[in-house]
Amino acid sequence: MIDLRSDTLTRPTAGMLAAMGSAEVGDDVYAEDPTVNGLEARVAELLGHEAGLFCPTGSMANLLAVWLLVQPGQELVCDVRAHVARAEMGAHAALHGITMRTWDSAYGVADAAAIAGMIAPDSGPYLVSTAAVALENTHNFGGGTVQPYEHLAEVSQLCRDAGLSLHLDGARLWNAHAATRVPLADYGRLFDTVNVCFSKGLGAPIGSMLVSTAANIAKARVQRKRLGGGWRQAGVLAAAAGYALDHHLPRLANDHVAAAAFAAEVAAVVPGAVEVARVQTNIVVLDAGAATAASVVTAAAAAGVKLSAVGARAVRAVTHQEVSVDEAIAAGRIVAEVLAG
Repeated sequence: MIDLRSDTLTRPTAGMLAAMGSAEVGDDVYAEDPTVNGLEARVAELLGHEAGLFCPTGSMANLLAVWLLVQPGQELVCDVRAHVARAEMGAHAALHGITMRTWDSAYGVADAAAIAGMIAPDSGPYLVSTAAVALENTHNFGGGTVQPYEHLAEVSQLCRDAGLSLHLDGARLWNAHAATRVPLADYGRLFDTVNVCFSKGLGAPIGSMLVSTAANIAKARVQRKRLGGGWRQAGVLAAAAGYALDHHLPRLANDHVAAAAFAAEVAAVVPGAVEVARVQTNIVVLDAGAATAASVVTAAAAAGVKLSAVGARAVRAVTHQEVSVDEAIAAGRIVAEVLAG
């Protein structure tokens, strides 16, 4: 079975397990875990920010970031397919009283003019006021799209001019960096808050990092505990993340090659299913055509490839460190046969 459902399926390597087993640990609720403290400082510096907060999940890191930037009764604006709007169980509204409005876009990259036409800071006593904008890089449901740096800079300036905050859901920012070689700090400095994940392409078993100002991170640390996110000897997990930065970040381009190879095999048989030139990182979103996504997923699994349905007729494949280029090619041929009927 070739499992392309998600890059979250990766398991710790032998080297990562050794790093976890030898980690120096303390109680992180007391801020006494040296491995956690070191990781927080390291990632904050990588992203051009003052401080970091190690969190169990990317959803929690996003939840804390938006909570920092948007008050109850205010709104966050974001892409209609954004993870914060679509895949976090409505937590921002349910837990923090925050509403959202969304724009539509091609492959997750919005026209800055469209964003400018939506934002409504200081809307008065009758309408909801916009407090922040969120962008996603790479864009998951857009097909692993890398947001062009110039676009990010344009939206950043737009927010500054309008007095709004800007959050980056950078769960796969590592992939954007690997694809473009834009320095991580250049990305990070455009935003007030940034979330990056270690448990996707980097292959750690758990963990995400929120970075921002030291004052923001101090507030977020309290709210993390309030949400049940205080953990103790978390250095065991931080060691896995640190190992991933050292050993797995440099190999992310391999996953991009595998994804492109998978897409090419599908397109050779069913050209309308995917535009190979659009495959920029490790995610491929396929058009199921006349079939339903669920039926394609079921048929592909029966043939030996696991995929995910991400829409009524949209199917996602994600390459990762446990899938070789040869396996991706083999999976592409199988999926092509399924789509061809």
